[in-house]
Amino acid sequence: MKMINELCKQAYETAKSKGWHDEPRETGTLLALIHSEVSEALEADRKGDAENFLEEMADVCIRVFDLCGSRTLDLEKAIVDKMERNKGRTYKHGGKAY
Repeated sequence: MKMINELCKQAYETAKSKGWHDEPRETGTLLALIHSEVSEALEADRKGDAENFLEEMADVCIRVFDLCGSRTLDLEKAIVDKMERNKGRTYKHGGKAY
């Protein structure tokens, strides 16, 4: 099984080889692309298209991995650290309804 940082590197290298990083890309642009994949997943879910929903969720991850790979960010450590921190939070921390 590939580790997250390896997937980040691979996603970035694939995107780069296909010309998506020929010019420098702003972080905001890359975040907007992630958002567009989330919106596509939402539409698939609304339509009850489970197969497409899962594919769009994969696209969300690939876009996140590409962003982190392009910036050589340690996403794997950030996820592990955040999950550990979340374990220590109170029930529905902050009283959020979602």
